[in-house]
Amino acid sequence: MISSADNDKLKTIRKLAQKSWREKLGLFVAEGEDLVAAAERAGWAPSFVLRAGVDVEPELLDAVSALGSGTRVIGVYEQRWAESGGADLSVWLHAVEDPGNVGTIIRSAHALADGPVILGPGCADPFSPKAVRASMGSVFARPPARADLSDLSAAPLALSAHAERRLDEASIEPPLVLCLGAEREGLPAQLEREAVRIEVGADSLNVAMAASIALYEAGQRHRGRAGQAGAFAPRMPPHG
Repeated sequence: MISSADNDKLKTIRKLAQKSWREKLGLFVAEGEDLVAAAERAGWAPSFVLRAGVDVEPELLDAVSALGSGTRVIGVYEQRWAESGGADLSVWLHAVEDPGNVGTIIRSAHALADGPVILGPGCADPFSPKAVRASMGSVFARPPARADLSDLSAAPLALSAHAERRLDEASIEPPLVLCLGAEREGLPAQLEREAVRIEVGADSLNVAMAASIALYEAGQRHRGRAGQAGAFAPRMPPHG
């Protein structure tokens, strides 16, 4: 059992709190039993897992935890990136800097469309501790992709609070990529010109909320026209 804070595995976990080290090592941390179980279900073999009282003294694991309450298990995994094309429905993000929003959108895209989130320029690291926690394990089931706007293979449908057309007026046909930007940064000009909006009573929606609503709307509309659960239908991975 690990009993020294100078242990190499504990040092690695401390380093992975920083983006520069995550990029250098190609690793990330998943903290908590639910996330480690999600990785196992998705078939991600860990680089290593430390369990309090089994592999490491509990106080030493708490000392490297990003959670204020401490933790019982931490897994370290290799980063994986998906291809940006091939899905019926996916999400492309531009300059979404909050890792919690990125992780939440990864979760919504997995749950509502079984598609990937494609990260454009200026987005937060999807393998940061906050993003991984917000994904609730979906980062393992549907890893993110990376692509510039010009590299998208599916038809874009941009969402903007300032658009004139409403989402319910837009054509929803696969393959489709929903494009969203940060609330202040917005989207590239060429997308803003063709964007649609979600009709709400407030000034705007949080980008993660907007993504979830649009993903649900796209799935419902397509299945309604098809009369069956076809394209855009979520296909959850088996458990166990």
